[in-house]
Amino acid sequence: MIQSMTGFAERKFDSEGLSAQISIKSLNSRFLDMHFRGTPLGEVEENLRALCQKKFQRGRIEVYVELTFQDQQKWDLYFNRELLKKILFSLEELSSEMGRQIHFSVDKLFTIPQVMEIRRKSFTPEEIDFLEKSFEENLERLSRARQREGEEIRKKLKEHISMLKKKMDHVQELSSQQPDLIKKKLEERLNKLKTEVSEERLAEEVAVLAQKFDLTEEIARLSGHLEHFQELLSPDKKAAVGKKLDFLSQEMSREIHTLSSKSQDLELTKKGLDIKSEIESIRQQVQNVE
Repeated sequence: MIQSMTGFAERKFDSEGLSAQISIKSLNSRFLDMHFRGTPLGEVEENLRALCQKKFQRGRIEVYVELTFQDQQKWDLYFNRELLKKILFSLEELSSEMGRQIHFSVDKLFTIPQVMEIRRKSFTPEEIDFLEKSFEENLERLSRARQREGEEIRKKLKEHISMLKKKMDHVQELSSQQPDLIKKKLEERLNKLKTEVSEERLAEEVAVLAQKFDLTEEIARLSGHLEHFQELLSPDKKAAVGKKLDFLSQEMSREIHTLSSKSQDLELTKKGLDIKSEIESIRQQVQNVE
């Protein structure tokens, strides 16, 4: 099933003594790129990364986790005693030199870097299990959101492909008229130049030009790409197909560019430009596909 690379899932999870507010936002990216913000998770972050890698193959995944501990015993208050002693000793010396007492309030401790630090104790196995299950549940919500958007993209792409096939049928019809157009243009040019050539020589020149501007290969390759593209849109496809769809859309763009450059008919050129526009719409859509 096609998935979009964009989506959002957010939920608060509660357990005894611990609450976790987890937000996961997914954006377009060529690769799987993960970023964590909020409460530091330490070693647990690697576990959550592994869960995400099992679920998704592409996308920029931005995770925000805010943890609230109900039990105050989960925190340690750490004082850098040696540094604090040096600061207080320096203040005493300064007071003596200045001849007056310099007061130092306790609340200033919180503003001096590296003097005091509030540290969270390591997660218990139960807390790790809770965080992993909560994160995995939110990943599933994100996956469903990406699938819903992916289904909308699939429908739009199928419409584009259906439209392209109809236009290619018209191109096929117009391309069959190229040899006659080439002959007509060549005859008109010879008439302007007032040059007479034998029917045999004219037929040879037409054959050479017809071969030069033949569109059979371009039409065949473009039609083949359309068929392959449509196969990849099947709901039965389990693997990520975004890169393949992007590659095919680039190949289709190259083929229609070549076809348009070889066109000898204004109507065929207009149809080529129309198809280019349709393919560009497809390329924009597939940028969102995982």
